[in-house]
Amino acid sequence: MNEVREIEVVVIGAGQAGLAAAYHLRRTGFEPDRDFTVLDHSPGPGGAWQFRWPSLTFGKVHGMHALPGMELTDADPARPSAEVVREYFDRYERTFDLRVRRPVDVRAVREGPGGRLLVETSGGTWSTRALINATGTWDHPFWPRYPGQETFRGRQLHTAQYAGPEEFAGQRVVVVGGGASGTQHLLELAPYAAATTWVTRRPPVFREGPFDEEAGRAAVALVEERVRQGLPPRSVVSVTGLPLNDAVRQGLANGVLDRQPMFDRITPDGVAWRDGRQVSADVILWATGFRAALDHLAPLRLREPGGGIQVAGTRVVADPRIHLVGYGPSASTIGANRAGRAAVRDIRRLLAGEPVAA
Repeated sequence: MNEVREIEVVVIGAGQAGLAAAYHLRRTGFEPDRDFTVLDHSPGPGGAWQFRWPSLTFGKVHGMHALPGMELTDADPARPSAEVVREYFDRYERTFDLRVRRPVDVRAVREGPGGRLLVETSGGTWSTRALINATGTWDHPFWPRYPGQETFRGRQLHTAQYAGPEEFAGQRVVVVGGGASGTQHLLELAPYAAATTWVTRRPPVFREGPFDEEAGRAAVALVEERVRQGLPPRSVVSVTGLPLNDAVRQGLANGVLDRQPMFDRITPDGVAWRDGRQVSADVILWATGFRAALDHLAPLRLREPGGGIQVAGTRVVADPRIHLVGYGPSASTIGANRAGRAAVRDIRRLLAGEPVAA
């Protein structure tokens, strides 16, 4: 356990972004275990997908893009996405012999001797010349804080703990959040719950029509501008709006998606607004999203005054040895694929002693 193993590149995380990066490392001549290693803290393949709730079937998934080099074909849309993606990622790892090490918890990344980075983990320490961080957001759910939250006598849970709509049968549920998860939860819960209330900080924006390549590029550019400035990234969905599909139209028509402004405080029996209005609740479901899981990088002091990490492409501006893939503009599945390729291209230049583009 005290042995320090030297390697050229460490990849942290084996979700879409990490596997894409590992694929491009392999494709350009890096050998697993000799030149690079992939560390993943999950019990098995599948990235964050393996933890998704069973009612999220593959047919309900928006924009799942195939990993580079191997298409996802003949997936049954009625099967849980967790099963479909877990099997696909497992097959992918074996096909390209990526040799993911798991479960390995990365505890800290520190400055090491000789210009190298020390990656301290539950499985020992690696000394590396470059790091691809692909830890995503699933392990860092965001829980807002509101006055009176600790007094609530009912149950509070986050999307990360959501197991399906059946557990809310006969209960009064407040769903907080205007993203895709919030609307999906509401539409699933409504037939089971005694009552539902939907609250969001901002009015939701529903998007009509197809989301073409030009619109996608524009959305990614908005997110990318934030991380270039060292600000915390916003999700791509936050700038694209919610797709107005048949299920959402029905939810709007029957009143399930009747959005209310954010409450001001939580009471022992529900939520309340300043104007005196109150709603009784048995459950508050926080569909409030996730933040980048980057605590292990804290010893390197990469955060900017704006609260984020300044990134150019995938490269951390303050430390060109480190690349963040699946972060900010590359948080989508297709973005993660492209980011993995870009990170490997830059790292090859870095290791060869060549200048890296600004």
